Amino acid sequence: MRRAGTRYQRTIRRPAEVRGVGFVTGADVRLRFCPAGSNTGIVFVRTDLAGAPAVPARVANVTGTSRRTTLGHPPARVELVEHVRAALAGLRRDNCRVELDAPEPPGLDGSARGFAAALCRAGLCVQPALREVWTTNRPIRVSDGKATLTWYPGPADCLRVSYLLDFGWPSPLGVQRHTHDVTPEGFLNGLADSRTFILEAEIAALRQQGLGPRTTRA
Repeated sequence: MRRAGTRYQRTIRRPAEVRGVGFVTGADVRLRFCPAGSNTGIVFVRTDLAGAPAVPARVANVTGTSRRTTLGHPPARVELVEHVRAALAGLRRDNCRVELDAPEPPGLDGSARGFAAALCRAGLCVQPALREVWTTNRPIRVSDGKATLTWYPGPADCLRVSYLLDFGWPSPLGVQRHTHDVTPEGFLNGLADSRTFILEAEIAALRQQGLGPRTTRA
């Protein structure tokens, strides 16, 4: 690993709220994005539990990855955090307090679009603390079955993602390829409205027919 550069940390200027139905519990959920100080990171707060326990969005707090990402342990647990985290990361909001009155965010339309829109309404606040930007010195590959994820060295100002989807014969879906530069503008215009839960449902249906996907990401 090597440090590719630094940039100033960012948070939101004012709170913003998102309401909807949770995909797992079916409950009405209220999510509130709130500003946070420098070096706070992203913290989920369960306001429906006694003491409003906080669950930092860190790798060490990941307790489940089957069909969704879960953070924390019962009762202070938050599930299906992917789209909230994608919106925050895609818009480069480094510090944010995410308040929830349920164990999951609202499902909305199965994409990050609604969360990204709320963050845009909340405005941007550049903070005095610096954030280090890191990259790798050599390709790093992780595999799971027929799926692979490879991280290549790159510039400090942009994350470039290339995706290859191949379900194989005799799938009615052809081979699909896409490359995207993940800047805040690129995220809003090209990635935020991707409905990943719909894709997961399609993959599950294909697997029931014995047609597992072959995916490669870089």
